[in-house]
This record gives sequence, structure tokens and C-alpha cells, in this order.
Amino acid sequence: MNAGDGIEPFEGDDLQYSPTRLAGWLQEVNRPERVQPGHLTRADLAQLSPRELLIHNDAREVWHANIGPIHTPQLIALHEDLAEIVESNRHDGDKTKPAALVDAYPGLGKSTAVRAYGRHLYRKLVTLRGETTPAGDRRVPVIYIALSGNTQIRGLNASICRFYGLPVTGDADTLAERAVDAVLSMKTTAIIVDDVHFLAGSKSNAARMANQLKYLSNVFPVTLIYVGVGVQQRGILREGFTREETLLAQFGRRTTPLTLRPFEVESEEGRLEWRTLLKTIERQLVLAEKFPGMLAEELSDYLYARSTGHFASLMSLINRGCLRAIRRGHERLHEGLMDQVKNDAAAEGARQELEAAIKAGLLTTRPASHPPLQKRSA
Repeated sequence: MNAGDGIEPFEGDDLQYSPTRLAGWLQEVNRPERVQPGHLTRADLAQLSPRELLIHNDAREVWHANIGPIHTPQLIALHEDLAEIVESNRHDGDKTKPAALVDAYPGLGKSTAVRAYGRHLYRKLVTLRGETTPAGDRRVPVIYIALSGNTQIRGLNASICRFYGLPVTGDADTLAERAVDAVLSMKTTAIIVDDVHFLAGSKSNAARMANQLKYLSNVFPVTLIYVGVGVQQRGILREGFTREETLLAQFGRRTTPLTLRPFEVESEEGRLEWRTLLKTIERQLVLAEKFPGMLAEELSDYLYARSTGHFASLMSLINRGCLRAIRRGHERLHEGLMDQVKNDAAAEGARQELEAAIKAGLLTTRPASHPPLQKRSA
């Protein structure tokens, strides 16, 4: 099936890019908000031609895979903290700007949340100061890089150069000079460094890691926003008196630790947050037989047990569930269908304990102000 057959090809709404390259980052920053596909009933679906149904289902699949970021209390609090740090860093170039470290467990959406803040800051500064600098260069207020295992100083500098599309030849100092020139000419004010835990494989490497991060803050006149897993556990922000611990203390004095917490249901406030999250997601699902309470009422306990309160695990589960519901003709989510959906190993590993606690009445996701309704049949 192609244009030669008289049928217009349908490319779909997939966006393939890498945010660690300037072209990809610009695509992420400047992309318009996706438009939610229209809701069709089963009768509406039956009226579609086979090609129209393929197009509608394709649009739903892409939409469900890209829901978010959702403005949860955790995300809102993190954005407020980041704004306070970054936007108060109006220091002149002779002063080191304090950094932020977003350190949290995997699967909580910290990278997504920080990139969302980066997009907001980027748009704000371009709106305020214009798309080009006074010298005529493109203004790039925020950049995003992600590290890989065993990254050294040269690798850090190369990642920054690679983002800007600069050559990555030469030693660490040459790359640093090249990267600093780009930062200054494009008026970059913040650099997001994701997966910063790859700078140190163990606690014994904490001093080396602190030294490398201290180097970055000394060389680049920007606010550094680090994102990682278990960074503080390696002692990176610890005070001390030995030579190694002094390095850590210096870095710790310049860095503010932030985090994202998982959803919890042991308090009434936590249960209300969980219910609000499920209701927000539910409104964005495009299934013919979706109904109010499908997630927040019928699947509340189930989804918490399957995701352990981790946002990424929850969204993967719902995304895959919607895909299965569409392809199998269910057009709604229920336990029988969701039991067939595979999820990440960490969530599945903790599932049995949570399910047992819920069945025994020791744990519930339901707020006291919202008693459970009678379940629909699957």
C-alpha cells in the first residue's frame, strides 16, 4: 500500500529523536502538545473502514505510550525546588553557581520530570530574551546530556561537545575549551547531567566522582542539574576531614539534594494522591468502553500492587494494558486482561507481598472519604 496505489501514506505521530543532541533537544522543547484522539464508541468503531480503524488504533497506541508528564504533587514540588535553585543563580562569571542533585530510586520518573523543567526554563528564557543572542548565535538556554558507564572527565566534556554538534577530538582540556566556548556563545544557563551515578561504580569512587563534578562546576559558568540513583549513598555529599572527605565536603557545600518520592498509601494524604493520579490518567485513556472509576475504583488496589507505587512501572503497565485492550477488542481495562500484561522485574518482584497485605486487609489504596463501589463484571 503506497502513494502509487492512490492511497496517501500515514506516517503516524511517532517522534524519533535523541534529546542528548541539539537537534533532538530542540524537537522535544519546541514540539506542540499532542492532541488526544477522539473517543469513539463500539458502534463508531464498527462504522470505520479497515484503513480508518488502523489509523485510529495507531493514533491511540502512540497517545497511550506518551501520556504525561502528569503534574503530580511530587513533580510540582520538584519543579518548584529546581526553579528556586536555578533561577536564583544569577551570579557573575567569577562565582561558582550552586548545583542541584536529583537523587531517587529508579522508576519514579525523575529524568522525565527534570527534562520537563528544562523545557519550561528553555521556553521561558527564549520568550524573554529571544531566539538569537546579541552576537547572532542561536540561544540555547538549557542542554541535556546523559552519561554512560565509566565516564571520565574527557567523556563528560565530549558529551557536551557532542550535544552542540562540535568535534569530539582532542584531550580533556581541548574538549573543555570547545564546550565552554559553545556555552558562552549560545548563552547556556543550565546543563542537565543525567545518569550521573555512572561517574562512580562504588562508594570507594566517591572522591573521584566529587572531584569530576567539582571540575565541571569550576569550568562551566552554568547551573548544573545532576540526576542519578543512589548518589548520596556513595558519600558524595558527606562532610569530612581526610583529603578525600574534604573533596566531598566541598562538593556537598555547593550542591542541594532533591528527590522524588514514590506514591504511598499508608496515609490518607497518600491514598488521596494515588486516587487523584489514577483519575487523571483515566481521563486521558482512549478506549471505547472506558468509564469513570475504571482505574480509580475498580483497579486502584490492583495497580498499586502491580506498580509498587512507582510511576514508570504504573505507566508501562497501563500503556501495555491499553494496547492489549485495543488489539483484543476489550476496549477497557480489567483485572483479567491486566493479569496477562507483563511488567518490569522490580515491580513484579514486590507484587506478591503487597497483594497479600491488601487481601488480608492490612493495606488499602482507598481513601476513607471514598468508599469502594461495587465492581463491574469482567
